[in-house]
Order: sequence, then C-alpha cells, then structure tokens
Amino acid sequence: MPPLLVPGSRPAASFDEPFEMLAACHGNAERMLRLLERLAARLAETGGDEAAQQAARDVVRYFDIAAPAHHEDEERHVFPALAAHGTPEQKHLVERLKQDHVEMSRRWQAIKLDLDQVINGQGTVKTQRAAGRDAEPDAFADWAGFATLYRAHIEAEESGAYPAVQAAMDETVRTEMGREMAKRRSVRWPPES
Repeated sequence: MPPLLVPGSRPAASFDEPFEMLAACHGNAERMLRLLERLAARLAETGGDEAAQQAARDVVRYFDIAAPAHHEDEERHVFPALAAHGTPEQKHLVERLKQDHVEMSRRWQAIKLDLDQVINGQGTVKTQRAAGRDAEPDAFADWAGFATLYRAHIEAEESGAYPAVQAAMDETVRTEMGREMAKRRSVRWPPES
C-alpha cells in the first residue's frame, strides 16, 4: 500500500493578499480531505498502524485549528461584505455558506471521535462501529459525506463569494483584513524588515 502522505507544495500566499491566503487555506483543506480519504481506505484494508495514527493526528490538527480560523476569517470579512452589498442571489449564498460552516463543524465532531480512536490505537473505526457504536453500514460514509460537503462549499466560495467581495473591496479594507487575519493567528504583519 502506498504511503498516506499526500504530496503537494503549499501555495505561496501572504496576508498582503488575504484572498490568496483564503484560497491557500482551501488548498490545505483539500490536501487534508484527500488524506482523510486515503486514511479511510487504509483503515478499511489493513487497519490502524503508526502511519494511520500520524495521518489521523494531521487531519485532526488541521480541522481543529486551521479550519475554524479560516471559517472565522470568512465570517468576519467575506460574508458580511457580500450580505451587505450583494445581489439577492449572493445574499442567499451567504446564508448557505454560513449554514455549511455549522454543518461541517457538526459533522467534524463525529469524525474526530473516530480519528481519536485511531490515534489512541483502539482498533479501526470499522471495528469500533461493528461493535455497536454506530449502525451505519459503511463505516466511512460520514467521512465521504464530510469531504463532499467541504468541496462543494469551497467551490461556492471560490466561484461566487470571493470574486464578488474581492472586486468590491478597496485596498485599505483588504490591507486591514490581512492584518486582522494575521493578528488572530498571532503573526506580526507586516513583518519587520
């Protein structure tokens, strides 16, 4: 079986261009979704091992720390601007995207319980579910559903929300957005020369 590591370099982005930073976060989310999918396949095929435990830790770290910060960026900077100045369709999109954040968070909590079992070496998720923890016939269906929802959400943001807000945002507001995003991550921006 191939290693679980998902190849790919991180897109170069900085807080000077916050929409590039948001897009880079989407790239990171996609890598973690692929890792989650590869982990599900490995667990179904061979069960948990050290590589599976590390993959589970990586996925948990991303969706516990980076993803919520990214969602907060959008909820503070992208969604309000689109709701205030967008078309009726764009305002509807904002409501859908906000609801997606709630649903993704809800689904993530269940998946995290599964991944915690993998991390702690408590057998495979499939084994735990077969023991009565969940009546789901496919032990990883909720993982796949999470990935599908996340990808549709990213597509809607990148094709609808981001371009509209970015086009309407002046440089001063965009600069302040980048500073606030950096500050929430305890990054000094702009960096001292």
